[in-house]
Amino acid sequence: MGLSSLQKCTAAIRMLAYGMSADAVDEYLRLGRTNARTTLLKFTEGVIACFGEKYLRRPTNTNLERLLGQGERRGFAGMIGSIDCSCNDLNVLYRSPIFDDVLHWRAPGVNFMVNGQHYSMGYYLTDGIYPQWAAFIQGFSLPQTDKQRVFADRQAAVHKDVEFAFGVLQARFAIIRKLSLARDEDILNNIMFACIIMHNMIVEDEGESYIQYADTREFIKDRPRNRGSASATTSVEAPFEYANERPFNMDQYLARRAAIRDKPTHISLKSDLIEHIWQRYGRNNEQQSKYLDYLR
Repeated sequence: MGLSSLQKCTAAIRMLAYGMSADAVDEYLRLGRTNARTTLLKFTEGVIACFGEKYLRRPTNTNLERLLGQGERRGFAGMIGSIDCSCNDLNVLYRSPIFDDVLHWRAPGVNFMVNGQHYSMGYYLTDGIYPQWAAFIQGFSLPQTDKQRVFADRQAAVHKDVEFAFGVLQARFAIIRKLSLARDEDILNNIMFACIIMHNMIVEDEGESYIQYADTREFIKDRPRNRGSASATTSVEAPFEYANERPFNMDQYLARRAAIRDKPTHISLKSDLIEHIWQRYGRNNEQQSKYLDYLR
């Protein structure tokens, strides 16, 4: 009699959840190393094929509105999210498809006001190692003024959300945080995608209570909480459709690419954000004043 589907699925899930090697499930499930490895590959491929379209889709306009609203409430109008490449490897960034929709004019336009200035492109919070592009806003490693100190504190607090999210993912699926058991890039991609899909399924099922079952203290400090009303305004343009064709106009493609990497826009936006954060959390805030005195 062959192995049952329950045995195979249990073996695959145990390997993902506990990060165990293929031969470690033999004693419990009577599954040899070769069968266990094959089962893991088939399981991850099946998860992606069956659920990838729903749980790995691009953000909708509603999702983007929610993300922009969250960023606005925390003082960063126009912020789409945070980026933290593996080991801060910029090679990962340059190979990433994260800006493909923007370059091909498939992404919705993001228009927002900050410190009285209008901007038409969303941005991500990053570490200091990232280039000074219009799409990235870094903090300060060595702030020199009170304004820079307040901004660096707020930027770091919000940017930690991406580390917190990945910490939850690592806490749930140990195979991600342990040394790789495979050398094939496609296998590693499938394992990561499958874990993300199952993570999103659990979040959808359990909602915010999901984080109660994952102890992330091993990977990240407690997530800071910043609240408040925003004075800046953010808006998203009309719905859009995705396409997979090549750039229909190379001049527009290159212009868009230059806009993403524009350093003067980065400097102007960062300056306006520093002033905006200072107006919200600076000297007028008694608690913030005590914090600045403590930093000195």
